[in-house]
Amino acid sequence: MAEKNIRQWHGILMFILNHLKMNLTRTCILAFAITAIFANCNTSPSTPVKKKRTPRKIERVAVNNLTYSLQASKPYFKQDSGLNANARNILEAINRTDAAHLKTMDSILVPSDLNADISAYLPFPTHVASLDDVDKILLFSYPAQVFAAYENGELIYTGPTNMGRKKDPTPTGLYFTNWKAEQTTSTFNDEWDLKWNFNIENKEGIGFHQYELPGYPASHSCLRLREADAKLLYNWADQWELKGTDVVLAKGTPVIVFGSYPFDEKKPWLQLLSNPKSLTISEADVDALVATNKAAILQAQEKRDQLAPAK
Repeated sequence: MAEKNIRQWHGILMFILNHLKMNLTRTCILAFAITAIFANCNTSPSTPVKKKRTPRKIERVAVNNLTYSLQASKPYFKQDSGLNANARNILEAINRTDAAHLKTMDSILVPSDLNADISAYLPFPTHVASLDDVDKILLFSYPAQVFAAYENGELIYTGPTNMGRKKDPTPTGLYFTNWKAEQTTSTFNDEWDLKWNFNIENKEGIGFHQYELPGYPASHSCLRLREADAKLLYNWADQWELKGTDVVLAKGTPVIVFGSYPFDEKKPWLQLLSNPKSLTISEADVDALVATNKAAILQAQEKRDQLAPAK
């Protein structure tokens, strides 16, 4: 009799447990379905959420009433042998040259104040509102022989460049960074080693990289940079995104090369002697420059953003 009662109670307990288990499963399924519905209402899976870039905060030191003078190099460096790294960096940038060539020049441009931020001596504006929605962009001025890198409209890097010589001018227009290599060989001469090379025109083999800066356009159409600047841009700009070896899914960082160099005239930066603002590139100038390319830049940026979650 006792054994019969035990079997009955066992059956009742199993019925209760199974009933509870079914209800718990249904509750979990219902909760999951509700969560999924709300998730779909908030974010479409085909539209990735772009992380908003935090603008860089750059401390800048300005200078008032800046003037320039032309100094004989050897006496100047003998007199000011104690120049710090920032001052030498500024002198190189003003004269569109590198450390090695600065010492060999007969005369150099010298500013009345060497204590400001490098952006105070070079022509690009420190902020461009029309670029606030552009994640990254790189600008190269042919006449001024200067580059500028912007993040969301804020100037973050600027420095000197030596672009294509008269015989082999650098083509102007809108480009995008493609592939990069810490060291590669020039397609013009296999004896030329190019460090921190970033290609912007694959078919023509044009890019920016470290190479000597004599202080005037001297390249075979590439955009030469000092090593420190080349390394910064190498690590800052984005490569293209490929499927396989030849299908471009997304372009890299936009690059605009603009203007023309007066090869048969004096170096444009010598105008600073009579007018320290003669080379100034205003915010309105950049606005006009970017306006015709803005749609293409934002379209390429959107494609890149769409690929970002898949990385």
